[in-house]
Parts: sequence; C-alpha cells; structure tokens
Amino acid sequence: VQLQASGGGLVQPGGSLTLSCSASGRILRIDDMGWYRQAPGKERELVAAITSGLMSNYGDSVKGRFTISRDNAKNTVALQMNSLKPEDSAVYYCHANLLYYNAYDETVAERSWGLGTQVTVSP
Repeated sequence: VQLQASGGGLVQPGGSLTLSCSASGRILRIDDMGWYRQAPGKERELVAAITSGLMSNYGDSVKGRFTISRDNAKNTVALQMNSLKPEDSAVYYCHANLLYYNAYDETVAERSWGLGTQVTVSP
C-alpha cells in the first residue's frame, strides 16, 4: 500500500493551497483518512480527518479555514487550505487507517503514512 501526497509549495499569507493524497495497492477498505502536520521543533498534530461516512473533524487552529474532502471510489482525500498563515508552515502528512491484502494474500489492518509534502507560508 502506498499513500502519495501532492500539492505543497510556497504561498503568501492569506493565500490558498490544496493538498491531495491518493492511496493505492490491494486495498479492501479505508476507514479514516486525513492529514497531520509537523513544524520544526514541534510535535506532529492533527490537521483534519474524515471517515468513510464523510464525517470530518479539524484541529482547533485550522477550523473555519481548512476543508477536508474525500472520494471513496478513488481512495483519495483532499485538503483545501484557505487564509493561510505563517504558522501553518509545516510538513503535511497524509494518513489512512486501512485494510489491505499483503504479498501473501493475508489481510492486514494498519495506519499508513505518506512521505509528507512541505507547505511554506511566507511573504
């Protein structure tokens, strides 16, 4: 199973970015998907998560500015980030709690992570 994230970059304060993440492999089911972020010297924190039933929750610092969405048929999750602030600068990691077949045709349940994509908010 692989999670591939894209969409990071450099943006000015007040600007917008959209992050996307796609899960691939022999996937049986994906439960929660979402995003965490980690800034230098800080702990990884929840940005937003969404269930397969499209229930979402957000970190307090991004409520009202970020919107998470998901396409269950395509195994993708997106994060629309508006009104970006310098303190939003971090590496953003896609994650998914999923069930999949491994190379031995065994079912495996695990929390998978993407490699991370850098978001920098700066004048």
